[in-house]
Amino acid sequence: MRSGVKYKWNRRDFLKGSILLAISTQFIQACKRGTNKLFLKLTGTNHILGHRLRFPDFPKPSNEVHIPYLILGGGIAGLSAAYQLKNKGISDFLLIEMEDKLGGNSKSSENKHSKYPLGAHYLPIPNASNKELYTFLEKAKIVTGWTADQTPIFDEEQLSFAPQSRLFIHNYWQSGVIPEYGLEEDDLKQTQRFLAQMQHFSNLKGRDDKFVFDIPTLFASEAHDFWELDKITLAEWMKQEGYSSKYLFEYVNYACRDDFGTGVNNSSAFAGIHYFSSRKHDYFPNDDRVLTWQEGNGRLVEKLKEIASPTSIKNSLAYKIEQEKDIVKVYVYDSKTNKSTIYTTNKLINCCPQFVNQYLIPERKELSKHCQYAPWLVASIVLDEFPASIGESLSWDNVIYGANGLGYIYNQHQSVAQFKSPFVLSYYHSLDGKDLKKERQKLYDWTEVQWKDFIIKDLSIAHYGIEKHISSIEVYRLGHGMISPVPGYLSSSIRKDLAKPIGNQIFFAHSDLSGLSLFEEAFYRGIQAADYTVT
Repeated sequence: MRSGVKYKWNRRDFLKGSILLAISTQFIQACKRGTNKLFLKLTGTNHILGHRLRFPDFPKPSNEVHIPYLILGGGIAGLSAAYQLKNKGISDFLLIEMEDKLGGNSKSSENKHSKYPLGAHYLPIPNASNKELYTFLEKAKIVTGWTADQTPIFDEEQLSFAPQSRLFIHNYWQSGVIPEYGLEEDDLKQTQRFLAQMQHFSNLKGRDDKFVFDIPTLFASEAHDFWELDKITLAEWMKQEGYSSKYLFEYVNYACRDDFGTGVNNSSAFAGIHYFSSRKHDYFPNDDRVLTWQEGNGRLVEKLKEIASPTSIKNSLAYKIEQEKDIVKVYVYDSKTNKSTIYTTNKLINCCPQFVNQYLIPERKELSKHCQYAPWLVASIVLDEFPASIGESLSWDNVIYGANGLGYIYNQHQSVAQFKSPFVLSYYHSLDGKDLKKERQKLYDWTEVQWKDFIIKDLSIAHYGIEKHISSIEVYRLGHGMISPVPGYLSSSIRKDLAKPIGNQIFFAHSDLSGLSLFEEAFYRGIQAADYTVT
């Protein structure tokens, strides 16, 4: 003390000083947080433009353009239709897409650290029967050749690297996503019985000698006696079969939500069994690797675009379809120029989902009401580093038992420079519920902060303190993320009615028509529709 004056502390001064110290500490911490502020962003599909279909008030068309072949919708079905037209020597076609990018549920994006998916992020090894798909994979240099016994040779860098997957359960990261660590013997036995039962279903064939459960569903048998399974939920069927393990239910629920958006309580038993039984693993029966990339199925989108080289118009919304004797008129609104154009065509391949088609083709409005869609979000998260608890066991697919979401993908896992900071994760969450409309409303009503808190709370189950390492979160929202196979849909005549062409001019292609939102389903629907247009 430079003054040499001694100061005597009393209780009041001590309390006053303590309060001032606490306030100053909070202020300093707030300043630190201010310099390292978490960047939040809400993005998603252009639902605002899409919703204009409900109250159509578009400018009158200012011009008319004729094109022999017209494709509506630039998702996988639309791109595969373009790909097949090109295979047949047809290049005089146009593709129209509402979004600013092609790809549908397989779109991707990138930041300065990594590419990352905005939807689907992998393709399982296709069944041996998927000849057209293997032809495409060869053209895309994903399949590099065939062995003497006609087994495909995949580019190793496009197969998921090890370690592939892990599950956080009982405060421990176990290998694989099927619960094993800390389970009772009865739980393990029930899981083994369930998987054996799924293998039995996988081998079942109908009276037409086709598999009952196959992918794409266009290849599956229609002559069988298992449609009763589509009238009940998977949860009901599991209880009937004597399955009671909460761990097994959680695993099966996760699997259904991952593929359908809806879990065991809202997916049909037929659909749930299809998930486990449709992939035949013909070529690699003991290999669970998948085809994946940093950008997820965005890689497949780029390859389809590269091979098909479609002429496309984006940011454009089709709002009316009129069929005349020899042509089809499609009214399209360009949201960038605020102008409408009439496109006339001899052959229209409509690759729009049914919640759009109900406005374009009023006669199908009632049919479209039977299609239910699960809302989704994909959060792209950038971390400066991982909490120490993760260590080097970080996998491509990381699932947290009992969490609200479906875990996260470590995107840079598919890079040769793995575990390099900053890290980019893709966190997935399907808003599963009995009333999907309410879930969809929640998806859009919640603020950036609400979704941030939800995501961080979920990740914190396995990664305590992860928030302080996050620099940005982009929440990508898909209001109608995927068709959900609720009880009754797969076995109904509605799917077939939706797939029927209108005359010899309008053909339909979308995974909705299969009732399962999978790459193979969309791919083959597009192939089929293109074949129909030229026969």
